[in-house]
Amino acid sequence: MTLRDVQDILEAKVLYGEQMLDREVKTGFACDLVSEMLAFATSGTLLITSLANPHVIHTAEVMDAVGVIFVGGKEVNSSMFKAITSSKIPVLATDHLLFKSCGLLFQHGIQGAKRGLPQ
Repeated sequence: MTLRDVQDILEAKVLYGEQMLDREVKTGFACDLVSEMLAFATSGTLLITSLANPHVIHTAEVMDAVGVIFVGGKEVNSSMFKAITSSKIPVLATDHLLFKSCGLLFQHGIQGAKRGLPQ
């Protein structure tokens, strides 16, 4: 599955990285704590979160995420937009809440990331 497929499934808008939507997505990780993102998520994972701040983008870069999905219709302010556009991570946003977003993606074959295992 690609990020473009994820966009369709979640009825998401692309905030940044339209040209990167062909990236393959195999696993997802849903979390609202940056410390847990760093501790448990593995590279190549799609990060799904309702935490919309610049730290999430930096964390996604550090963990080598395939992309970020902001759930719950979060708005992006100017500092957030600056972080997004200076990154190399595609960022999407959906109005679906976290639970439903994860359920839809799981239903379409995205598996949960497994801690410490290569993706």
